[in-house]
Amino acid sequence: MDTLVICIDRDNDLGEKAKVSSPIIGREENIKAAVALSIADPEDSDSNTIFGGVKVLDELRAKGLDAELITFAGDRKIGITSDQKISQQLDDILSRYPASNAIFISDGAEDETLLPIVQSRIKINSVRRIVIMQSSNLESTYYILKHAFNDPKISQTFFVPVGLAALIYSIFLLARYPEGAIIGILAAVGLYMLYRGFGDTVTVMWNKIKDDFHMGKLVVVTHSAALLIIIVSFVQGLVSVWQYYTHGGIWYHGLVPLVTVFIHSSIWWLVLAAIIMNFGRMMDMYLHGKFSLRHISPSFYALSLGLLFWGATTYILAFNPVIEDVQPSIVSGLQYFIYSIVIAIIIALAGIRIAARPVKE
Repeated sequence: MDTLVICIDRDNDLGEKAKVSSPIIGREENIKAAVALSIADPEDSDSNTIFGGVKVLDELRAKGLDAELITFAGDRKIGITSDQKISQQLDDILSRYPASNAIFISDGAEDETLLPIVQSRIKINSVRRIVIMQSSNLESTYYILKHAFNDPKISQTFFVPVGLAALIYSIFLLARYPEGAIIGILAAVGLYMLYRGFGDTVTVMWNKIKDDFHMGKLVVVTHSAALLIIIVSFVQGLVSVWQYYTHGGIWYHGLVPLVTVFIHSSIWWLVLAAIIMNFGRMMDMYLHGKFSLRHISPSFYALSLGLLFWGATTYILAFNPVIEDVQPSIVSGLQYFIYSIVIAIIIALAGIRIAARPVKE
């Protein structure tokens, strides 16, 4: 086969709206799928993309080339999930139809983000973008805005942060504390933007957590315990900082001493969280017969780093005149710092020694 004409429906409108499974192979099957999608949603541009692919296919066959039209569909969850499905379908098709090159049919920039994936598997000779010509009435601002807000991909991005801001503001007004509304709105919108930015990563992690839960793995419990310990460590560190801050403010104590107090108060909780997480991972490997002593080494590294940070912060607090309470003298603080470095190096070397052990088959 000479050429593949490739159409891509990244968000799987064919499956969601027209109930057509992919990949769709051949001219007639693609026409049926495009008609079904046009009936289900006349305004969807993916049907026009497929018709554009049919036109290109007919032109190639008229020139005597051996060509075929194939449409791939991804998933409603645009990103890693949809792209992985399209990649798997493409690999299966190329094993059945070993074509020498391809023509990529697109209806916009979103589908063209798949170009690198396709190019990594087959040579692309041309990219054809299908642009829908509209009447003057359809080009009006009202029509564009109406259909943009009806699109879930746009409406979720626009309405969710605006709705969150309005809801939080109304709650703070009801509580008669309008000053806190700005903090709440910024925090909520910031979390939403982080979620949107790391949406694919969050989805992958959530799917892994669900898989571990259904498989009965101990890491679900140990990771939850570690998360709670991390929260406790941050709370304890903030409480310690707040005690000094309320007695003199940041200008009296200084930013560096307050940060040092936070680290010094929370470091051993963080080390405990890391050790518990590694313990759960080791136990799961032991239960599945994959355990090796090499998996203990991360706990050694966590303990070593904890000692270093504890010793350094102890010494910094020792010679700071505005941090009193139970801090040691400068000489004792220096001794703690030196001892912590020596012991941390010994523990780290032990972890390296264990990690370097050969794995027994």
